[in-house]
Amino acid sequence: MAVCARLCGVGPARGCRRRGAQRAAGGGGDSSEPDTDPEEGGGAAAAAERAVAVPGPAPPRSPLSLLDLPPELLVQIFGSLPGADLPSLALVCSAFRRILRTDTIWRRRCREEYGVCENLRKLEITGVSCRDVYAKLLHRYRHILGLWQPDIGPYGGLLNVVVDGLFIIGWMYLPPHDPHVDDPMRFKPLFRIHLMERKSATVECMYGHKGPHNGHIQIVKKDEFSTKCNQTDHHRMAGGRQEEFRTWLREEWGRTLEDIFHEHMQELILMKFIYTSQYDNCLTYRRIFLPPCSPDDLIKPGLFKGTYGSHGLEIVMLSFHGKKAKGTKITGDPNIPAGQQTVEIDLAHPIRLPDIENQSNFSELSRIVLEVQEQVRREQQGLEEGAQEGKELEEEGQPQPGPCQREEDRAGASAAGEGEAAQPPPQPFVLPAGVASRNEDYPRTCRACFYGTGLIAGHGFTSPERTPGVFVLFDDDRFGFIWLELQSFSLYSRIKVSFQNAEAPSREAFDEMLKNIQLLTS
Repeated sequence: MAVCARLCGVGPARGCRRRGAQRAAGGGGDSSEPDTDPEEGGGAAAAAERAVAVPGPAPPRSPLSLLDLPPELLVQIFGSLPGADLPSLALVCSAFRRILRTDTIWRRRCREEYGVCENLRKLEITGVSCRDVYAKLLHRYRHILGLWQPDIGPYGGLLNVVVDGLFIIGWMYLPPHDPHVDDPMRFKPLFRIHLMERKSATVECMYGHKGPHNGHIQIVKKDEFSTKCNQTDHHRMAGGRQEEFRTWLREEWGRTLEDIFHEHMQELILMKFIYTSQYDNCLTYRRIFLPPCSPDDLIKPGLFKGTYGSHGLEIVMLSFHGKKAKGTKITGDPNIPAGQQTVEIDLAHPIRLPDIENQSNFSELSRIVLEVQEQVRREQQGLEEGAQEGKELEEEGQPQPGPCQREEDRAGASAAGEGEAAQPPPQPFVLPAGVASRNEDYPRTCRACFYGTGLIAGHGFTSPERTPGVFVLFDDDRFGFIWLELQSFSLYSRIKVSFQNAEAPSREAFDEMLKNIQLLTS
């Protein structure tokens, strides 16, 4: 305890500081020298002695360098830094460069940044290090990880590029077979990238019956890349394209062409187009994001698979934008291409369905919807008139909201208050007589209904127009849309796949993405 007291400069040994200073000055000091206290006497001599003996401030201690730390600790520190910063750190000195050759650092970066959970030690057998995996595979191809939409005419598609073990794999997701919307998605690998040797990563096309073969990937720009198969002969079968297509049908459907032709003719034409054109040419992929969530959303936004008449099942992205909800096609058909906004829901205009006895009456449902449509038209006209009035007042130097604008604000506030209220109990739901549905196994109760519009067009996206309809919310994972003019019903079911690297960096980035994919097909 006495030693601790002397190191800290406190305690009963009053003269310890002075003696330490004398020893430091070369006076040595006698351990038998009595302690003296300036208040107990000593006079001028004692004061003079204290003036000489009290040391000045200690010289500043030179700071430790990182090089003074043990190499094991430096490995831990460097392993916690982003891998992209480590090459710059290697330029500091040769000692840092030697430490950064430690594979433990790069094994940790592969695991924490890209989720590689494989036993990377087995790479040592092939002479490939974790540093090679990080630099030549993961970091090099990081820009293609995520969710993508292929540019396949109007048909689009859904591709998720992920790190899978020691591979980067592009998985193409396809909807289940029509009309089973609740079935899981189908998926198959289109390409894979891996490190077979230390020189560079290998890109392989996975399509065809002859196994993986040489391919190529080019990163066009930040949110766009292209793929190309360098050995398309591997896609061919001895019987020609007809035999290839029949083989594909047996694998995909488990039946022959003759068995399913009449039942799924339109879907077969679509799939044959994709089959014969998708893999032989250089394909371009454009990045898409999953919609961001908000506590005010009616349900969780995301990707859904839905029925579209004779076109089979398609993938739709549901997103919320204030008092509007939008369904954007990720896959399309010859009438409405991928990227177009297929439905728009007006959440400010709920629809009360007739009682269960009258729900089967299509005329009654049509009357209710058309009344809401007229109400929406009048409100929109009032908004336009109010905007014009406000513009005129602003030009006169008197900006102020018109009565229509004030009425809109009150209506919006009222609608917002209604949205915060408790959800009503489920109500019975049946389709009106005469409304066609590919799937008769739809829910018989719904949570809410809203006015909406659906996009229809002729073949080749000719004469597109928005027509009124009813958005039917069944539960958190299913909704439907009644197309009033077509007298048809589409059922949508949530895609329950955890897509990797698919989150939008911001709401603005997501809105910009939606605008861009729609412009590409306009």
